[in-house]
Amino acid sequence: MNPDLELLQPYPFEKLAALKAGLEPPAALAHIALSIGEPKHQPPAFVLQALVDSLPRISNYPSTIGLPELRQAIADWLSRRFGLAEGSISAARQVLPVNGTREALFAFAQAVIDRSEQPLVIMPNPFYQIYEGAALLAGAQPHFLNCTRENGYTPDFDAVSPATWQRCQLLYLCSPGNPTGAVLDSATLQRLIALADEHDFIIASDECYSELYFDEQRPPIGLLQACADMGRNDYRRCVVFHSLSKRSNLPGLRSGFVAGDADILAKFLHYRTYHGCAMSIPSQLASVAAWQDEQHVRDNRTAYRAKFDTVLDILQDVMEVERPDAGFYLWPRTAQAGHEFARDLYARQNVTVLPGRFIARAADGINPGEQHVRMALVATEAECREAAERIRDFIRRG
Repeated sequence: MNPDLELLQPYPFEKLAALKAGLEPPAALAHIALSIGEPKHQPPAFVLQALVDSLPRISNYPSTIGLPELRQAIADWLSRRFGLAEGSISAARQVLPVNGTREALFAFAQAVIDRSEQPLVIMPNPFYQIYEGAALLAGAQPHFLNCTRENGYTPDFDAVSPATWQRCQLLYLCSPGNPTGAVLDSATLQRLIALADEHDFIIASDECYSELYFDEQRPPIGLLQACADMGRNDYRRCVVFHSLSKRSNLPGLRSGFVAGDADILAKFLHYRTYHGCAMSIPSQLASVAAWQDEQHVRDNRTAYRAKFDTVLDILQDVMEVERPDAGFYLWPRTAQAGHEFARDLYARQNVTVLPGRFIARAADGINPGEQHVRMALVATEAECREAAERIRDFIRRG
């Protein structure tokens, strides 16, 4: 067996199941799950119809590089969404469809890391568990940058030494952040691009929550947009990961893409032809329909805004919680350790939240998730309201 498998920690939801084991919440209260970031809004009907209409194509093998019409739809969407120069994203050379960004974020590290060089993979802390696992199984050492209230829940990149940057081969970004919802600004992204040039590392920007935001006039900026702001239309050393899971409420479609540096994507495509991970043709054609429509995405944001308004109105008087920059998570501070809060909340109120320590690691003497829990506002507005009321009652009763 691969000895690096022994380096992997249990997945956060395994830890959560162990935390809840043996507890018996009140039977009179229906369970409400705010722990898993699985969208519960209805998928767009026209996308489902496109999937049905294309089912006969299930008899065809799909190509790893994807259908030209899907790659073009993605390139067009990137250009519209991030204001990229016309023609600066080549559908043929700079876009690669993937089966959801989870598998792509993991596979990317396997393709780009040179394990002979004692590599570092730098990532935010707390983080999406895939970043750490990808680094470890690629033979790299994860290097965690704590995201705390003091630094606006974004990594303190200025605290990274030149020697650390020099060992870095891959920098994972997540903006908007999971779980914090913090958004990196253009100046920060441009500074990171300059550091990537200086120290020769790749930036992998996980932007899966980029379409869930509150101000329609101020969408989160993306890494390719920051490149364009610098006049760098080759997107050298930069790749972005996007998905239909959160944007379009299609987590089961397993549809996303990677885009950016053409040379890097050529190598990644070569890796993926052996990896055996081509997206089915019906899924690709349904994805074309999704990427070409924005109204359902605006409707999605409206629904999330209503839930945030409802929940924050209930919770702000009883705990330290703020509206994030974007995304669908709340990241409140807890008076007790987050895992104790989550355990007792489930036992007394039958509401499940995720302890922050389960998605963070001890670094520089602290675990930045220790006094936090993550709440995913993915349930219906009525369920989110009831969950917030139960949390408020739980806190008030002590």
